[in-house]
Amino acid sequence: MNEIRSTFLSYFGKQGHAIEPSGPLVPRNDPTLMFANSGMVQFKNLFTGVETRDYVRATTAQKCVRAGGKHNDLDNVGYTARHHTFFEMLGNFSFGDYFKAEAIAFAWELLTKEFGIDASRLLVTVYHTDDEAAEIWKKVAGLPDDRIIRIATDDNFWRMGPTGPCGPCTEIFYDHGDHIPGGPPGTPEEDGDRFIEIWNIVFMQNEQFEDDTMKPLAMQSIDTGMGLERIGALLQGQHDNYETDTMRALIEASGNALHMDPFTSGNVHHRVIADHLRSTSFLIADGVMPSNDGRGYVLRRIMRRAMRHAHLLGAKDPLMHQLVPALVSQMGSAYPELGQAQALITETLMLEETRFKQTLERGLKLLEDEVSTLEDGAALPGAAAFKLYDTYGFPLDLTQDALREQGRSVDTDGFDSAMAEQKAKARAAWSGSGEAADATVWFDVADKHGTTDFLGYDTETAEGQIAAIVQGSDLTAKAGKGDSVQIALNQTPFYAESGGQVGDSGTIRTETGRVEITDTRKTAGVFSHIGKVLEGEVEVGQAAVLEVDHNRRTAIRANHSATHLLHEALRGALGDHVSQRGSLNAADRLRFDFSHAKALSSDELSGVEREVNDYIRQNTPVETRIMTPDDARGLGAQALFGEKYGDEVRVVSMGRQDGSGKGTDKSTYSLELCGGTHVRQTGDIGAFVLLGDSASSAGVRRIEALTGAEALNWLRDQQAALSRVAETLKSATTDVPERVRALMDERKALSNEVAQLRRELAMSGGGSAAPDVREVNGVKFIAQVLSGVTGKDLPALVDEHKSQLGSGAVLLIADAGGKAAVAAGVTDDLKDNLSAVDLVKAAVAELGGKGGGGRPDMAQGGGKSADNAEAAIAAAENTIKG
Repeated sequence: MNEIRSTFLSYFGKQGHAIEPSGPLVPRNDPTLMFANSGMVQFKNLFTGVETRDYVRATTAQKCVRAGGKHNDLDNVGYTARHHTFFEMLGNFSFGDYFKAEAIAFAWELLTKEFGIDASRLLVTVYHTDDEAAEIWKKVAGLPDDRIIRIATDDNFWRMGPTGPCGPCTEIFYDHGDHIPGGPPGTPEEDGDRFIEIWNIVFMQNEQFEDDTMKPLAMQSIDTGMGLERIGALLQGQHDNYETDTMRALIEASGNALHMDPFTSGNVHHRVIADHLRSTSFLIADGVMPSNDGRGYVLRRIMRRAMRHAHLLGAKDPLMHQLVPALVSQMGSAYPELGQAQALITETLMLEETRFKQTLERGLKLLEDEVSTLEDGAALPGAAAFKLYDTYGFPLDLTQDALREQGRSVDTDGFDSAMAEQKAKARAAWSGSGEAADATVWFDVADKHGTTDFLGYDTETAEGQIAAIVQGSDLTAKAGKGDSVQIALNQTPFYAESGGQVGDSGTIRTETGRVEITDTRKTAGVFSHIGKVLEGEVEVGQAAVLEVDHNRRTAIRANHSATHLLHEALRGALGDHVSQRGSLNAADRLRFDFSHAKALSSDELSGVEREVNDYIRQNTPVETRIMTPDDARGLGAQALFGEKYGDEVRVVSMGRQDGSGKGTDKSTYSLELCGGTHVRQTGDIGAFVLLGDSASSAGVRRIEALTGAEALNWLRDQQAALSRVAETLKSATTDVPERVRALMDERKALSNEVAQLRRELAMSGGGSAAPDVREVNGVKFIAQVLSGVTGKDLPALVDEHKSQLGSGAVLLIADAGGKAAVAAGVTDDLKDNLSAVDLVKAAVAELGGKGGGGRPDMAQGGGKSADNAEAAIAAAENTIKG
C-alpha cells in the first residue's frame, strides 16, 4: 500500500502537481463536516476562489473518517469487503488550470501504464448529457460506446451544496469477472460486487443558484478521488480491502496478541479491530480525545465498538494499545504524526479500554438480564438502553450492535424520551444553582444543536457554522451592525473562560458581516462568543471564519504555563502545604493565590523567581496526556482548587529534572490537572518577573507576576527609573544603592539634630518667655503653646518638664500645620490622684477634637485648631482643681 500511494503521488508530482500533505481529520475550513471525508476538503477555499496559493494543481493522499452524520459507515465495518471508518483518498486537483481532457488522460495513463491494470477490464460512466467527456474517453482510451455508460442521476453529478460550484462526474470501474455476481452501473444488478468503482473525477464547471439555474464558472476545476484501499486490493489481486497487505498486517497483529489465527475463527472481530485501530489512532494524533459529546463522542463510540469485539474474542487484558506499534510500522512513514503521537495514542487507548473493561461485563450482564425477559425478537426497551448509556457508558449504537447479532433492535423513541427526561432534570438543577436565569437559553441551544467542539488546543483559526445568536436573553435569527450579541457555533478555536484562564477574544467573519469578539464563556457545554457586530449582519446557519486574537492568546498561554512553574517553585521553596487557592491568567499579568500563613521574605521571592526562569530557559516541551483523575493524582499531578473533574482529565507536564520530581514521575518538574491552553515549549514564556506577594485572606497569600513582553517592559521601566536616579545622584547605576544608603544615613543624622534643636528651643521658650510654673490646687502646673515643633516631639518635651518640676503636671499644645497636637504628663507621685488622660481629654474638647488616650503619667490627643489654646489650658486647670 505504501508503494501504491507513493507511485500515485510521484506520478502527479511529475505532471507538475504540488504534492501536499494530508489535511487534518478535523476540518479547519468546513464547519459542515465532522471529519474530513474526501480529498477536496482542504482545498475547498481554492475551488471557491476565496483563497489562492502558489500552485494551480495539487495531489494528495488524504486521511478520511466516515463514522458520523450522513457519511456513517460504522455499522457495516467488518461485515463487508469495502466499508471502513478510516480510509485514504488519493486525489489530483486542478484550480482553473487543466480540465477534462488532461484529467482523463492522466487517469488512463496512471491506471494502465503506471499501475499496469488490464485496460479491457475498465469501463467508465459519464453524466448523460456530458458528450464532451464521452468523446474524450473514446479518443484517449479508445473505449467503445458500450463501455462508456451514461448515467442520468446525481450519482454522476456532484454538488458542493444546494448552491455553489457543481459539475458532472466520470467514474472508472473495474470488472472483476463474471464469476462474481453483479452487473455494470446503471443496471438493476449494479449493487453486486463484480463491477467496483475505483476512481471518480469531478468536472467542476458550473455554479448553481437558489433559483436552480446554473452558469459556467469562470474558473473550471478538477477534483478527483480514488480510494487507496480499493485500488490496493485490485493491484494486490484481491477482491476484499481487508486482504491488502496493510490490513492483513494489522489483523495478524490482533491475532498474535490474542494467540489465535485471525483468518479463521473470529475473522469479523479482527477486521473491526484493525479498521477501528486506524481511525482511533489517526483521530487521537490529530488532537481528538474521547469525550461524551461531539467528535470525542464519535471517537469513543469507535473505540468501544472495537473493544467489545476484543471482548467477544476472549481478550482478558486491554488489547488495542498493544497494536499501535504495528500500525506505526505500516503507516508511520507516510504519516509521521502517528509516530510523533504514538505515546499519546497508546496511553489513551489503554486508559479507555481499562476503564471500559471495568464496566463492560456489568453492562453486558445488565443487557443479558433485560433481554432474558423479552419475547423472541422483541426490541429492547429504550429505558434499558438509556440505563446502559447513562450508567455504563454504552453508546446506543454499541447496544444496537450487540443486539444485532441476536436479531433484535432497540426502542430508540424510548431511548430519546429517557435522554430528554435526564436533560430536563439537569436544566432544573442548574437553574436552581444561583446562575442568571436568562442563561437557560443556552440549554435550549445545547438541546437543539449539541455542545461546542473546542479546536483551540492546536489552532487559532477555523471555520464554524453559526448555531444560535442571542441578544439579551432572547434567541434571534440575525443581528446587524451595532448589535451586541452572543454567538454559538458548532465548533470553535476560542477558549471559554475556565480554570482561571480568561476567555479568548478575536473576530468572527461571515460573507455578510463581521463581529468583534471580546470574551468567550461556556454554559451547558455551549461556547458563547460575546461581542458586537461591526459590519453588515450575521445570520444563524451561516458559515463563519473564526480567528482568535493571536497576540492576546500567546500572552495568556505564557501566563498560564508560568503559573504552573510558579506553583511548583513555591512548593519547593515553602513546602508541600502550598496549594492553589485561585488564579487569574490574563493577557497582561498572572495572579496566583496559594495556601501559606506568612509573607515571603525577599530571599524566598527572589529564589522562586530565579527557579521559574531556570525552567523557562530549559525550553523543554509542554506535554499533555489524558487519564482518569485518580491515575493523574497517583502520578503526582496537582489538582486545581475549585475545579470539578469528570471521568477524564488533561494532565499538563513541563520541565525536566534528574530524579527529584514529585509523585511517581521523578523526571517531571511540574505535573498538573489542567484544561487550559499552554505554550509548546517553556522557552515560549520568555521572561518571568515576580512583582511581590500580599495577603489575600486568612492563611492565603497572593503573588502577581508578569511574563513575556509585559515582563520586559516592566524591567525596562525599572532600568529607566534607576538611570534617572543615578543621573540625579551623579553616580553610576551600580553605585546607586550605596549612594542612597549614605544619603539616608545623612538624612537621619540631620533629622535627629533638628529634633534636638527643636526641643532645646521649645524648652527655652521658643524665642518667647520661658514657661511659667503655676500652682493649681496645690499642684505645680506648666502649660505652654509651642510652634515649630511636631506632635511627635511633645512626649520628650513633657518628660523634660516633668524632670525639672520634680512633682507636678504638664500640658503642651503644638500648632502643627493648622491642627493642634496635645500632650500631657503627670509625675509618678501624683498619678494615682491625677491622670494625664483626663487633662488631654479636657484640652482636646476645647480644640475641636475628641478623646485622647495614653497612660496616667503620659497621654496624647489632637484637635482641629490651636486657636482656643487658652481655653484648653483653662479646662485642664479645672480638671486639676477637681
